Amino acid sequence: MHNPTLRSALFVPGNRPERFTKALISGADIVIVDFEDAVEEEQKAKARANLSAFLDTNTTARVWVRVNMAGHAEHQADLEMCCHPGVEGIFLPKAETAEQLLRVSATGKMMIPIVESALGLDALPAMARVPGVVRLTYGRLDLGLDLGLDVTSYGAERMFDQVRYSLLLQTRLSGLAAPLESVFSNIEDSERLQHYARTAGNMGFAGMLCIHPKQVAVVHTALAPTEEELVWARHVLDAADGRGAFRLDGEMIDAPVMARARQFLSLSAWTTPTKPDADR
Repeated sequence: MHNPTLRSALFVPGNRPERFTKALISGADIVIVDFEDAVEEEQKAKARANLSAFLDTNTTARVWVRVNMAGHAEHQADLEMCCHPGVEGIFLPKAETAEQLLRVSATGKMMIPIVESALGLDALPAMARVPGVVRLTYGRLDLGLDLGLDVTSYGAERMFDQVRYSLLLQTRLSGLAAPLESVFSNIEDSERLQHYARTAGNMGFAGMLCIHPKQVAVVHTALAPTEEELVWARHVLDAADGRGAFRLDGEMIDAPVMARARQFLSLSAWTTPTKPDADR
């Protein structure tokens, strides 16, 4: 994938083609044109036509697509449209089997399964190992509904932490890029969004799914190293001078610590804030 950190993945409804360009200039690392939940049944064919026409006209544009779930009447037509060269990859919602992903892989595109059910969680090890899968993520609301959770409660958050652990574990075992956190549904609460994104980053997640352009800059800021972390990283690496292990300001510095310092400096390359138009 072009950006290994993938801090932000911004959804835009497929039935709102006037928003495609705005999403692409929002500063989001990738844009996901949604054919699924954001599009009414009678408009799904139109959503495909909208994206195809847009990509034919804007030949340098690159997007991802959230297709309709396996078994949906529009699923195969969605996959056929995704063979367009302007589509980089596919998000498969309600993914529950490796076989579903193998059928998606016939498009030749990168894939990210969205775990949204107990069956999907159970099949996660197999799905993570399907060739073409590059990351994992989950759908907070649908998964919570399937598990019988009150998604706004503290108890639900404890359960979602188990989901995050499963995603991270299978990511490491399968050699995938770091997973993506699920959406934060309150568009106006930037303070809680920043805490949500920062926590996800602390838990080993690369970034998160976004539902509005105004969330992008907040997420990027939350996931960026702090100035104190960058000063520390430069201090550590400047002092290393080729040594494998040494003591610095009372702290033992060895290979894992230096790797963390290098990671901070690498992440700092993606910290330029974006200020997209908040209107949609």
